[in-house]
Amino acid sequence: MEKLIIGCDHGGFALKNKIIGHLKNKGYEIEDIGTYSTESCDYPEIAKKLAKKISEGAYEKGILICGTGLGMSIAANKIKGIRAVTCADTCSARMSRAHNNANILCLGERITGEYLAIDIVDIWLSTDFEGGRHQRRVDMIEKDI
Repeated sequence: MEKLIIGCDHGGFALKNKIIGHLKNKGYEIEDIGTYSTESCDYPEIAKKLAKKISEGAYEKGILICGTGLGMSIAANKIKGIRAVTCADTCSARMSRAHNNANILCLGERITGEYLAIDIVDIWLSTDFEGGRHQRRVDMIEKDI
């Protein structure tokens, strides 16, 4: 089964643990890079750590969770080769993989309920990149247009 990396700040701690449990039950191998409590921490450090592991090829995909998913997405996208997306619905999750080849899914614990978040994760992980005309556009992103 696929290996995934997951991280959160204090605002995403509870949802991260629920998603880890769900993914382990499905057979995924998970590296949890923290945080490991609800004590306040700085999300850019977690996002950078996870994004670098993906950028360096240790993992193909990862999941970041904070209160809204937005801060994590902004921070992760600072790392070359990262296409992090914040999704709060299943259609965006599907399209972010099919058309944008997103490699990090960002979720907001304060925005998205547990069951919807799990559906988003499942759809995001099971959707393949379509390539074709979309590859040209992803290449443009990687080359800073």
